[in-house]
Formats: sequence, C-alpha cells, structure tokens
Amino acid sequence: MRTRSRRTALVVTAALAAPLVVCAVLAPFRDDVANTNVALVLVLVVVGAAATGRRTAGIGAALSSGAWFDFFLTEPYHQLTITDRTDVETTVLLLVGVSVTEIALWGRREQARSSRRVGFLAGFVSSARLVAAADTPPSVLITHVQRQIVEALDIDECRFDTATGGAHPRLHADGSVTSGGSLVDVERDGLPTGDRIELLIEHAGTVHGRFLLDATTRVRRPDVDQRVIAVTLAQLVGAALATPRSGDRRT
Repeated sequence: MRTRSRRTALVVTAALAAPLVVCAVLAPFRDDVANTNVALVLVLVVVGAAATGRRTAGIGAALSSGAWFDFFLTEPYHQLTITDRTDVETTVLLLVGVSVTEIALWGRREQARSSRRVGFLAGFVSSARLVAAADTPPSVLITHVQRQIVEALDIDECRFDTATGGAHPRLHADGSVTSGGSLVDVERDGLPTGDRIELLIEHAGTVHGRFLLDATTRVRRPDVDQRVIAVTLAQLVGAALATPRSGDRRT
C-alpha cells in the first residue's frame, strides 16, 4: 500500500512539474515558436498524464499547463494575466484537457471490464467442461467453481455447505441480493459484510447444498452480470450433483 501511494505521489508530482519544465524551456524561444505549437506539446503532456490512469495526475497536468502557459508564454509575461484573445482561447483549451483525463479513465475502465468478462467467460467454459466430463469427481468441480465465484465476485472466500438454507443474506437466480427479507442495493451499498451470503445450489427445483460467500473484509460492489455469472456457476454444480458420475463410484 505504501509503495502504491509513493508511486502515485511521484506520478502526480511529475504531472504537475512537466508543464512547468516545458514552458520554462520554451520561454526563451517564444518569439520564434507559435503558442499554438507550444499548446500542442502541452496537450501531449496532459494526455501522457491521463494515460497513467490517475485522475489527479491528468487534472493536475491540465491545470499546471494552463497556468504555466499563461505565466511564461502570454503577454504580459511572468504574470497570470492574458490580454490577447487568441492566447485566452488557447489557455481555455488547455484547461479543457481535464476532459481528456475523464475520457482516458473511461477507456481504461471499459478495457478492464472487457478483460474481466473475457476471464469470467473462460472460467465458465472450463467449469462447463468439467461438468461435461463424466469422470470428474464432484469435489474437483466444487473446488474449481468456488475459485471462479471468488474471482467473479471479488470476495474473500466461497465455501461449500451441504445445508439447504438458513437466515443468511441470499444471492438469487436473477442476481439480486436480499438480507432480512429486504432487497440490497449492491451497486450502491455493496454486498452485505456483516454475515455470509448464501447462494443455493439448485437443479430442476431441487436444492443440493449451498455456497456461503464471505465478503466481510471490505465492501464489494459486483455488478449484476458478475452476480448472475456466480449464480450460473452454482447451477452448473447443481446439475453435476443431480447426475450420477463415475467419479462418485467407490471401488
């Protein structure tokens, strides 16, 4: 955690300092270099800061670019004042670079979401293959699915239990979560942290056990797609437990 905080501090510091360095280096050549060209260089700095995925770095670079561009490269020099309309427009465009940060962050989030979905699909396919293999012992399938559910929901633990229901919060087939008979807004409040969450293992209306999900160490907010994936994985286990398998036979 400390290493990550230090890395973030270094990135933000570099994002704030880079526009200062660029403007200070180009200031002696301001009569020969058009301010629009300088602005393009600063835009690249803002884009680079935004590409780190840290909002503070991107916003800081945009604000720093606007301030130092004004200070070094617009008349009157060495004052945070602008008299030329074109320079005002250029400075405003640099400040609009804040939006670049938001676009970059949105892109990174979408990429991460797509990568997670690909991973979930791969896990689902591997689980389906285990179900299809008649010689797969139920214990192997259950262990595999437990890992997949932990990954899909980003929770602490998933434990198989032979009981068929209790007073725990419950994850339902449609991805909804209830606690004490009330619907939980998972996107807003996260999964319940005060108790294990029950996910029944069902097939054709018959309950074959349950998974007890532990999300107590911190708030998790898996979206409905992730929750439905967890339910579907549990249903695969239910289908396997409802079917006699060669892995169950004792010699």
